[in-house]
Amino acid sequence: MVQMNVHEAKSQLSALIAQVLAGEQVTIARAGVPVVDLVVHRDRQIVYGLGRGEAEFDPRLFDGRDAEVDALFYGPDA
Repeated sequence: MVQMNVHEAKSQLSALIAQVLAGEQVTIARAGVPVVDLVVHRDRQIVYGLGRGEAEFDPRLFDGRDAEVDALFYGPDA
């Protein structure tokens, strides 16, 4: 179990998140008194991209370019 004060936790947040994802228990304290625990979100899903079996591209979901969006990005003459 890892416990650290808020100030130190702020500067090491990325490392603390990695520890929690690896199964470590992390507690954040104020003046040495535990106040919160970092936990993995229950609905956490990570998809690392197409073509690896986690998801498939469905061309029916993409209907091409949108003239209104093009005008917003590139001007009315796009």
